[in-house]
Amino acid sequence: MSETERLNADCHAATLDRAALQRAMQREGEAWRSLVTERCPHLFAYAPVFIVAAQMQQMRAVIKAVERVVALPGWSNSVIPAQAGIQSVENLSAQRGRAENSFSIKPLDSGLRRNDGWNEVQHFTKGVFYGYDFHLNADGAHLIEINSNAGGGFLNALLLDSQRETSWPGTATAEANFEQVFIEMFRNEWRLARGDAPLQGVAIVDEQPEAQYLYPEFMLAQRMFERAGIAAYIVEPAALHARGDGLYLESSGGDQKIDLVYNRLTDFSLQQHPVLRQAYLEGSAVLTPGPAHYARYADKRNLARLTDAEALCALGANEADIATLRAGIPRTIVVKAEMEEALWQERKSLFFKPSSGYGSKGAYRGANLTRRVFGDIMQGGYIAQRMAAPGERSVCVNEGEPVSLKYDVRCYVYEGGVQLVAARLYQGQTTNFRTPGGGFAPVYLVG
Repeated sequence: MSETERLNADCHAATLDRAALQRAMQREGEAWRSLVTERCPHLFAYAPVFIVAAQMQQMRAVIKAVERVVALPGWSNSVIPAQAGIQSVENLSAQRGRAENSFSIKPLDSGLRRNDGWNEVQHFTKGVFYGYDFHLNADGAHLIEINSNAGGGFLNALLLDSQRETSWPGTATAEANFEQVFIEMFRNEWRLARGDAPLQGVAIVDEQPEAQYLYPEFMLAQRMFERAGIAAYIVEPAALHARGDGLYLESSGGDQKIDLVYNRLTDFSLQQHPVLRQAYLEGSAVLTPGPAHYARYADKRNLARLTDAEALCALGANEADIATLRAGIPRTIVVKAEMEEALWQERKSLFFKPSSGYGSKGAYRGANLTRRVFGDIMQGGYIAQRMAAPGERSVCVNEGEPVSLKYDVRCYVYEGGVQLVAARLYQGQTTNFRTPGGGFAPVYLVG
């Protein structure tokens, strides 16, 4: 057993300094601490996760390879705009009998639809808080999905800062000053779109934000902006309206001009939010992350393209990047009706996800599928991904018997650079923040 396996298997080897975490939470105010404790009792895990250098190196290599492929002209010209409701253009065929994978994807070299809607607007911005989510196991690191508005960055910054005085094995896999890193990220988004104009007003936008599970994180973001001298408001989209000179927030003290929208909506195409959509298309406000960021990175159909060697070669990807992506991303296909019988036979080795899903909603482990649910999946809008087992971490809950929890590792990325790395511990089919002893966990590099 390796050192990391031993540490992750021993619930007593390292435990979170919960007293230090409580002190960090109290510094945000007793009301904030109480909100987290009452609403999100399983937000922070009981123990850190340990990984080895080779796993971290592979995660960084996969991220860099994805970034290089997405930067290729052919990639942006052929992404499927999420708002258009177009079925994937990949021409897929099921071929039984291959030991490694029963499915092959033909080259993505014809029938492409140019994504004119999103490629021409706000193409200068990069998109904040990409979340590259990995499963780590004995076979290496496996990228299971990319998120374009990944939550948890501010919460993990607070958690990691609170644990800096611990004496665990290994080293932290994160930046030293998160607030400086994060505020500079948002300022850079603004500069890319507006140059030297001052950034004065930010809206943190989600549906019914105060009812959201991660509302405490919105509050942390708001305070960060305010400490930087930027007015920040947590609002729902309906509170915003457009004028000829930009986007405004209705306020009892007079309408407030909104320069930048920190977008936490899961309506990735903004179809349900015409005011924001129009502001985005016209460029009257800077919105990050936006529909173009989602279409280029986070639409799960992109995972099928990233694992298709012939399509990648046709786009101009180099051999080294193709090999890195093939080794680091589980084989993924876009579900088609003609694949029904082959997919049913292979279902136990597959995980099914809606192509535009989020937060594990509508995701299914193939082994658990009923014929009825499988029939719904075959109606379209899903991908099928080869299973990659998550890592496991043992925790002692309330000083009781050890409990083995699964974990995934999320790399928070901006402009291709990893800002911080955090794990999510859970029980069940997917991450859920409902597991005693589970939640966000620090990640430490051993060896």
